[in-house]
Amino acid sequence: MCGIVGYIGGRDVVPVLLGGLSKLEYRGYDSAGIAVVKSGRLEIHKTKGRLSKLQDILKGFAASDTVGIGHTRWATHGEPSYENSHPHANCAGDIAVVHNGIIENYMKLKQWLIEQGAKFISQTDTEVVAHLINHFYVGDLLDAVTKAVAHLEGSYALGVVSDKHPDTLIAARKDSPLVVGIGDGENLIASDIPALLEYTRDVYFLNDKEIAVLGKDAITIYDEYGQTQQRESYHVEWDVSQAEKGGYEHFMIKEIHEEPRVMADTFFPRYRDGMIDLCEIGIDKQTVENTKKINIIACGTAYHAGMVGKYIIEELARIPVEVEVASEFRYRQPIIDPGQLVIIISQSGETADTLAAMREAKKRGAKIVAVVNVVGSTISREADAVLYTHAGPEIAVASTKAYNTQLMAIYMIALELARLSDTIDAAEYTRLVIGLSSVPALMNDILKTKEQLQKFACCNFSQSSVFFIGRGLDYVLSMEASLKLKEISYIHSEAYAAGELKHGTIALIEEGTLVVAIATQQKLLEKTVSNIKEVKARGARVLAVCFEGCGVPDDVADETVYLPKVDDVFAPLLAVTPMQLFAYYMAVEKGCDVDKPRNLAKSVTVE
Repeated sequence: MCGIVGYIGGRDVVPVLLGGLSKLEYRGYDSAGIAVVKSGRLEIHKTKGRLSKLQDILKGFAASDTVGIGHTRWATHGEPSYENSHPHANCAGDIAVVHNGIIENYMKLKQWLIEQGAKFISQTDTEVVAHLINHFYVGDLLDAVTKAVAHLEGSYALGVVSDKHPDTLIAARKDSPLVVGIGDGENLIASDIPALLEYTRDVYFLNDKEIAVLGKDAITIYDEYGQTQQRESYHVEWDVSQAEKGGYEHFMIKEIHEEPRVMADTFFPRYRDGMIDLCEIGIDKQTVENTKKINIIACGTAYHAGMVGKYIIEELARIPVEVEVASEFRYRQPIIDPGQLVIIISQSGETADTLAAMREAKKRGAKIVAVVNVVGSTISREADAVLYTHAGPEIAVASTKAYNTQLMAIYMIALELARLSDTIDAAEYTRLVIGLSSVPALMNDILKTKEQLQKFACCNFSQSSVFFIGRGLDYVLSMEASLKLKEISYIHSEAYAAGELKHGTIALIEEGTLVVAIATQQKLLEKTVSNIKEVKARGARVLAVCFEGCGVPDDVADETVYLPKVDDVFAPLLAVTPMQLFAYYMAVEKGCDVDKPRNLAKSVTVE
């Protein structure tokens, strides 16, 4: 969460910082600010509110051939205010710091610094870092930063500048992402790649407890012991246009329209001679024979992808799967056997709870396979093997195309496990692989439902509560559909296993209540239709999602979205897109900020 940008070079630093921060708005924020060295003096400009307000403040302000840092803050310590906005400075105002993460021991450090004479003006944990660097500063900024971070407990990504060192930009990280951009006569830092793409495609990824010192023409990376580190750069292949709206009203609707392409990009490079080739994750027959249980660990939307994975892996490969919420897994005593397969799912590869859970599982001897979208992310670097999802940059906070590609990756893993464990024969394997290969093309047909869903949303966006019901895979999909609606439209929504309605939930159904019923599982269809009739009999208004020609009576729902027919096992891959569109249009009709929902951030890098 939050966004950091830093620049050193010959350009006017202000538009570089503001432009970079605008590329990071998707991460969520409530204030923004910059610090630049101009005419030998450090100047800080910041404000509560949107980046546009800071841009207005800085009209006419320029600072060329210099250094600067910028930040968009999402409040954790202290309310959104001018005083709590970043950057933060020492008492003399000659050292400035921007920070993502949480300093867990900041209260102890703050009290000690006050005793040393420091005066604090904010309620943030970050201001401690500025005063701590100042305490250790005796002419060498790198030495001061190195000593300061050694006293920090928790997570941090830091950008540090000082007017005493106008030729230096320092970055440091632990458990929060930070990327170093390699330019020509200029260098940059940022929380995420899109902020750098206008200036460079070559980057370094900092590892935990590393510090980078940037000048205009040099970058040096040090480990926590002060030893210089050699690092190969990574060249970003995707274009800056992929991080732009491209004529769409919002990033979210653009990313939904990209789903057919990114699902194909995830599947077809691994589809060879009629088989799925997952040699990159190193799962062989012996591994499967030794696998008695699989753990899938994730958060939020990725957790819902893991829940689909549980159903699919257990059905096809007959291996027990336990899906864990990462924030719960890390704080209990999980039972993990040495060599046990653990699948980690994360879009960003930087999710704090998921990363900590992965490290806990690895410490207990698990074999870690990560399903990740971002190349070079911390999870991708620390896992034993990685299956990249090739979704490209996802800017909207609410995940859409990244979730779809996570599902595609999970289905490929499930089919590979089934093949290696001989739980399906060759003919069934071929049939299912061909069926999976057809999904990306069918997604184009799914997108044609958007006008129908837009009209439905136009008539129903005033709902205060929505219920999603389904059975089997449809219930798992309902969980993601419900999350998508609540996070961008702020409408209360809940997902229920349809068979549980009579165990209490049906008491909430009254005249006009909106119920979304997903009914794609043929063997459960009759029972799901009965549940739809139950809520209809109590006055509910029903939106149904089912396959063409499935046998659901036309009059059982008020509105029905029909999907092109595939094997029931692949239903979540197709049915999720109408649910994303439904959530999107409900939010648009309500006038919500679809791409940047309140209180949310794209990459949750703090607990």
